[in-house]
Amino acid sequence: MSDRVPPLQGLYYFYLAAEMGSFKAAAEKLFVSAAAMSQQIRQLEERIDVQLFERQHRRVVLTAEGETLHHYAKQAFRTLQDGVRQVSLDPDPNSMSLSVLPSFAQHWLVPRLGGFSQLHPNLSVMLMPKNSLVDFRQDRVDLCVRYGLGDYPGLHAAKLMDDHLYPVCHPLYLEQHPEVCLNDLSKHTLIDDARPDMNWQYWLELAGFNSSVPKANLLYQGAHVVIEGALAVQGIALVRHSLAWKYIQQGLLVKLGNVEVKPRYRYYLVAPKPYFKRDKIKQFSEWINQQAQQFWLEGETQRSKSKIVNAPLIKN
Repeated sequence: MSDRVPPLQGLYYFYLAAEMGSFKAAAEKLFVSAAAMSQQIRQLEERIDVQLFERQHRRVVLTAEGETLHHYAKQAFRTLQDGVRQVSLDPDPNSMSLSVLPSFAQHWLVPRLGGFSQLHPNLSVMLMPKNSLVDFRQDRVDLCVRYGLGDYPGLHAAKLMDDHLYPVCHPLYLEQHPEVCLNDLSKHTLIDDARPDMNWQYWLELAGFNSSVPKANLLYQGAHVVIEGALAVQGIALVRHSLAWKYIQQGLLVKLGNVEVKPRYRYYLVAPKPYFKRDKIKQFSEWINQQAQQFWLEGETQRSKSKIVNAPLIKN
C-alpha cells in the first residue's frame, strides 16, 4: 500500500457511513445516491487494500480495521471542523475598524457615531478616513463605507443610501452676489471636486440650465474640502446632499435653485461576504441603515419642492 493519503472525499464518505451505520442514511445526508456512496467506499477499500465494512442485509458493520480507521477519521474531521470554525470566527469581537470616506466621516458619520457607542458601550470603534478601498487580506479592517457603483470584485456591497447633488453657497456670498443665476455662472467662483462622480458642466446639462459651460475656479481633492470651501465663503460649490444638509439646516449654507440631480453613485457598506455574519457588523449595519433612513426623512419636505433628475450615465 502507498503511504499517500487516500482522496479526502472517500475518507469523508467512510466517516459518515461509519458514524451513521448505514450507507443509505449517509448518502441522504450528502444528497448523493446510495450507489455513489457504496462506490466511494469500495474505491477506498481497494486503495488501502483493506475491508472496512461487513455488508449485511439492511446495515453495515465496521470490521476491526474499519473501527481503527473510524477512530482516526473522527479525530481528523473534528479537528478540521474546529479549524474551519476558528478561521470563521471574529478574531476581535469587541473592537471594530471602519474604513470610511473622509467626506462621509467628517460631515455625516462622526456627528452620529456617539449614538452607536451608547447602544453598544462594550464595542470600541476605530474610524479610519480613507478614499481608496482597503485590502482585506492585509489590513485589519472590518467594514468599509464607499461611494460608487457597488462593483467591488471579490467583496460584498450592501447598499446604504442614495444621494443628490445641488449647488450651495454661504449666506454671506449670497449677500455679496445677490444676482446669482444658475443660467449664468460666468461671473462667479465655482468650487468643484477633482475626483467627482459629476462635475459642474454635466450637472448643469442634466438640470436643464443654459449657462455657458463654466470651469471651476477652485478644484479640491475630496468632497469634504469642497464643503469647507463653501463654508469659507469662497464661492458656489456643487455638493452632495448627505454632506451639506446639516449646514443648510444650521443656516451656514444656502441651497441654490430647486433642481437636484440623483447620480448613479450610491453609498455602500463593503466587506468580504462572511464578515457580514459577524455580530458587530450586524449591529453596525442595522444602526447605520436606521440612521440613513432617518436622514432622508429629515429632507423629505425639501425634496418635495425640488425637481429630481436622474443621471443616465457618468461623465468625468
